[in-house]
Amino acid sequence: MNLHIKNHNNFKRLFFVTLLMVLPECVSSQNQIPTTLQQTIAFSNISGLHPKELCEVSKYNQFGYGNWTLGPGLMSDLRTDLMPKDYVASKSKIKKLLSFFAITDIHITDKESPSQMIFLQQLSNLSAQLTSAYSPVMLYTTHVLDAAIQTINALHKQNPIDFGISLGDASNSTQHNELRWYIDVLDGNLIIPSSGAHIGADTIDYQKPYKAAGLDPEIPWYQVIGNHDHFWLGTLVVDDFLRQSYTSDTVLAIGDLIENSDNLYSPDYYVGVIDGSTPFGNIIDKGLYGFFSQPPKVIADPDRRSLSQAEWMNEFFNTSSQPVGHGFQLTDAKNGFANYSFVPKSTVPIKVIVLDDTQRDDDDSLNFHSKGFLDKERFSWLKKELDEGQAAGQLMIIAAHIPIGVEKPNSECGWYDHATNGITQAELLNELQSHTNLILWIAGHRHCNTIKAFQFPDHPENSFWQVETSSLRDFPQQFRMFDIYLNSDYTISIITINVDPVIQDEKPAAISRSFAVATQQIVQNTVIYQNPSTLPDPTIKPMPTGSYNAELVKQLSPDMKAKMQQLY
Repeated sequence: MNLHIKNHNNFKRLFFVTLLMVLPECVSSQNQIPTTLQQTIAFSNISGLHPKELCEVSKYNQFGYGNWTLGPGLMSDLRTDLMPKDYVASKSKIKKLLSFFAITDIHITDKESPSQMIFLQQLSNLSAQLTSAYSPVMLYTTHVLDAAIQTINALHKQNPIDFGISLGDASNSTQHNELRWYIDVLDGNLIIPSSGAHIGADTIDYQKPYKAAGLDPEIPWYQVIGNHDHFWLGTLVVDDFLRQSYTSDTVLAIGDLIENSDNLYSPDYYVGVIDGSTPFGNIIDKGLYGFFSQPPKVIADPDRRSLSQAEWMNEFFNTSSQPVGHGFQLTDAKNGFANYSFVPKSTVPIKVIVLDDTQRDDDDSLNFHSKGFLDKERFSWLKKELDEGQAAGQLMIIAAHIPIGVEKPNSECGWYDHATNGITQAELLNELQSHTNLILWIAGHRHCNTIKAFQFPDHPENSFWQVETSSLRDFPQQFRMFDIYLNSDYTISIITINVDPVIQDEKPAAISRSFAVATQQIVQNTVIYQNPSTLPDPTIKPMPTGSYNAELVKQLSPDMKAKMQQLY
């Protein structure tokens, strides 16, 4: 079979005809699905490879990288930080109000694209920490998502889930094919996880087409936009120079962006691509510009095109799962306005506000676009949604990509306080504090599991919780389950538990977990934990688990307590 086929549709039909499909990894719902309450992933710290040698995947076995076992479970901390000092926790729960899952930062990656930034990871000792630029888990991003979806389906059979939400960075670099793989995994379609020449598609496990399981049709799912979903690799505005690089047949040449983001246009080195015909995903077409007698070439693929924010949003209408649009049908998707709200259960007074808090293309930033940001239009919309929810007697959850109050303003993952057309983090917090019915802010972005209490001791009903969820790409490759209960003393309990996708030995998702463990062992990535811009937070747990489970108690206002007493 000639796999050097430029036309994706012809290639897809060919695989249908030859039935060259691999069935998805099956997760049985017959047995109880474990969470991190029952077990965790455990591994030891070893040495042998320098972080700049992360790409030497064939040497992992030699040094023992990637080996893991099942460790003990983690307790769930009872958190009453938001309650009065003399509060005694309620002993019973009288009503489960809502159950939902959150996935985030899947970073579905076209590893053969000429416009990734793979070589940056090994360019210097500083950039060696940037596993987001390269780690071998990028070979299996669709497979990990498929395993997570199957695990969610099995959990749903045990205890019904009302909805799911994805908190952004579905795709790694705004590419159309990356986003289609993501949506198609959730829809349960045929996945062809290769591009360009589709080399290795009949021999290499991470390249083989397979049929995704798809999310259980009983579970509606909603989407949040992240910085990687509309900026080049989550960092820079896609200008004409970058836009042409996506569909080019020439590997992109740039400068060291860690030193200076202006180096983008300096052709110092070629960024590299993954050779899909190699079992360990060897990096080719990488290195210093002057070492190449002619530019390295790839098979161009028009399906790699970069999507604008509006185009990215509108792709969610091309889906077979529910609801069509996945939230963007509730807003002005054609103009790229990615904010909306919905009520998951008509019988329960809880409202979810989906907020785009990523930077804008024209927000006057000259640096990486990975900060939190709200322009005045989005802020006015948020205030209106909060006011309406408060007036309607609804408890409110804000779902956004970027967390608040965990990094110093204007740091890489902090809030962009210097924008001339945006609001400051202090202004945002003042607004949030004025609504007693806000109970929870959920986010991704930093690839860690942590919980922050926004406390207001004099007015505990004005306090709220923030829960971050780790990436499905990097270790610990987890998602979160949320169960919201009404307690017998008419407080609210938010129970939030990390879950490892259930995997089968020797399957692609199992190899991905091994690579994620190996990456952590080699790089020992403690950027979140040691970064001076990160504000102190005792719930940021060190490796090896990196997980955090908790029951979070929230006091209701007198009006909301009276409403709950009437309803329940």
